[in-house]
Amino acid sequence: MCGIVGYVGPKSTVDVLLSGLRRLEYRGYDSAGISVITGTGLETRKKAGKLDNLIAEITAHPLAPANIGIGHTRWATHGAPTDGNAHPHLGGTREKLSLIHNGIIENFSELKAELLTDGTRFASDTDSEVAAHLIAREYDKSGDLVLAFRNVVNRLHGAFTILVVHEDQPDVVLAARRNAPLVIGLGDGENFLGSDVAAFVEHTKRAISVGQDEIVILRSNSVEVIGFDGSPVTSEEFTVDWDAAAASKGGWPSFMAKEIADQPQAVADTLMGRIDSDGQVRIAELESFTADEIKNIDRIVIVACGTAAYVGDVIKYGIEKWSRIPVQVELSHEFRYRDPVVTKNTLIVAISQSGETMDTLMATRYARELGAKVLAICNTQGATLPRESDATIYTHAGPEVAVASTKALVAQITAGYLLGLYLAEVRGATPVRELHRLGRELLKVPALVSDVIENLVQVRELGNDLANAKSVLFLGRNVGFPVAMEGALKLKELAYIHAEGFAAGELKHGPIALIEEGQPVIVIVPSLRDSDSLHPKVISNIQEIRARGAKVIAIAEEGDTEVGQWSEHVIFVPQTEQLFAAILTVIPLQAFAMALAEAKGLDVDQPRNLAKSVTVE
Repeated sequence: MCGIVGYVGPKSTVDVLLSGLRRLEYRGYDSAGISVITGTGLETRKKAGKLDNLIAEITAHPLAPANIGIGHTRWATHGAPTDGNAHPHLGGTREKLSLIHNGIIENFSELKAELLTDGTRFASDTDSEVAAHLIAREYDKSGDLVLAFRNVVNRLHGAFTILVVHEDQPDVVLAARRNAPLVIGLGDGENFLGSDVAAFVEHTKRAISVGQDEIVILRSNSVEVIGFDGSPVTSEEFTVDWDAAAASKGGWPSFMAKEIADQPQAVADTLMGRIDSDGQVRIAELESFTADEIKNIDRIVIVACGTAAYVGDVIKYGIEKWSRIPVQVELSHEFRYRDPVVTKNTLIVAISQSGETMDTLMATRYARELGAKVLAICNTQGATLPRESDATIYTHAGPEVAVASTKALVAQITAGYLLGLYLAEVRGATPVRELHRLGRELLKVPALVSDVIENLVQVRELGNDLANAKSVLFLGRNVGFPVAMEGALKLKELAYIHAEGFAAGELKHGPIALIEEGQPVIVIVPSLRDSDSLHPKVISNIQEIRARGAKVIAIAEEGDTEVGQWSEHVIFVPQTEQLFAAILTVIPLQAFAMALAEAKGLDVDQPRNLAKSVTVE
């Protein structure tokens, strides 16, 4: 939600800001704007709609050269997506101060009432403009911009990242962070700010994460970080491990298409260095946990939202089977509001691609207050979740730009299975020989993912053929059940049609009432090879829905000759371990949702109403 860019340096500030905002489009937005300080003072341009609207406005009304500025893409919370509600917002009667804001100011009503009593006039319906006027008023009193900024951010409640520039001080950008992401980019004679490193990675790979309740004083030749109380803060620099080219389409028609194709590498890179050729798992990031701490874990709670929650549902099967630790999966936004039972022997596993999902952050903070250890599975360096966790398994999927998650999902499943194998060996819960055999099988998965991706032509054709479908149902058992739910989510996200995933065993307990003539049903079919296979039961489910007129599309393992007798279409994936099949069977569902959405003429990278990173509760 909301993209933020700040810059001080010798480059064309307008170009830096616009390119940064372009790279942050994946976060989701409905308006955009920039402010720069030129030789004649503060200048601002902003427009509702896509970034191209802002660029057209700047082309029609050019900005003078500048070496400092701030830029913003807004995802509406307070006030409709209009030109007036777009950021930046100007503060003070002379409008010399410009402010951008990511988050929600929870006490804005009382602060706005105070300003109205003081005679302030508002030009928008946003909570953000309140902060702009408060800072401008404080600056007029003291003449000290840093002090004015500190005084105001200490009065704000809620979640916010705020950036401010003032034409009276044309060499400095001020920023503050509370419960919303902010990263500093360190350059040579120039410095940057961004919601994440994508905002500036084309210019520098040196970065610093801004901590909770910290203020940044950014100049071209210096970066100072202080607490909200004014005390100095020592920050740790890190190096971004991907380049700007990784966040470009590279000739693909969409970011989603590119990221589906990136999945073999995402799985391979997540495995790299964590599993040897013999199949033994070693996760250096978990060495902060002692063997006794791992052996004393009596329960694992996975907290996540959306796709990441379905990842949790998948990896639960592996962690429980191998480590014999009971696992429950909780939606982050429900977890802390039901007085959960958490002890020092509870391990919280928090899954978030961005590491900035506010619901998940609040859940983990609550769990730590109760004494639990937190392990993060995250794809973003320097994000808040890893910094606030006891340990982190990074998924090395590279930047994921499309809102609908694909390669981050398979990398998260991979990381979760590595965790399960690691815990099992430390605890002695599964014979080492079996664990190493599973490890060797897991090493084969990237090549199998490549095979699936190379054979998606049939899936794309089905997406085109079903473009007019009003509803699609998904069925699965075991790990196929969360895969079915994820397939339904992808279709809802991208094609805006009703889709629902069910456990196939629940069919006769209600969902079968939805089956009518021509109803498309996608079924994730378990392997025929497992001794305790659910295959016959799922074939029976297929027969039941076929008898009621359903159009069955099966995702099945190569060599399954039976499923074709009962399905209109069968999409085969390579043979692998039963649990690892989740990584393979989810990919055709991604491609199907993308193809159907494209056939409807929809934007698969930026679906309506959605944001890549949900940074407010």
